[in-house]
Amino acid sequence: MEQRDELAGIGERLRAIRESRGLTLRAVSEASGISTSTLSRLESGARRAQLDLLLPLARLYRLPLDDLVGAPPLGDPRIHPRPRVRGGVVTVPLSGGTGSWEAFKQVLPPTPDTPIRQYVHPGWDWIYVISGRMRLLLADDDLIVEAGEAAEFDTRVPHGFHNPGPDVLEVLCLFNPQGAKVHTRASA
Repeated sequence: MEQRDELAGIGERLRAIRESRGLTLRAVSEASGISTSTLSRLESGARRAQLDLLLPLARLYRLPLDDLVGAPPLGDPRIHPRPRVRGGVVTVPLSGGTGSWEAFKQVLPPTPDTPIRQYVHPGWDWIYVISGRMRLLLADDDLIVEAGEAAEFDTRVPHGFHNPGPDVLEVLCLFNPQGAKVHTRASA
């Protein structure tokens, strides 16, 4: 819907609200301080709705301005993570899964004797070690990533990680299935 159509709909909405309350244009005019003529033109769409006219009407009708003009809901921006546990690893999703990036926190118990399984798939991964130590295999490279450090890599390279111990490992992961990098570097 175009903005012009949305603005035209405000007049109809104002008329419907007034009529649902059993009020006349004259009664609304007296209570709001807006002339009957202006109210009539607002409701018919002949006059553009402006804030100085809408605020007194919102107060009179005891409606939030968004409800008065029929603004679409913005939605709840909060994420309500539900931890998942698999093989002793706790994964807490931190993003809604609707964007190009997936964010999650993982808590891994020490598994020093478990072989690391490597995976290959399209994408780009960034892993920040919050606490503990992470053993990361990238192809033939065997790396230890300490608390406060991060690793960033193309997930088409064979990769896998685990917790060599002795403490619990907590990591923050950002994954982009399209392969976009977290950091961009200027070329020299």
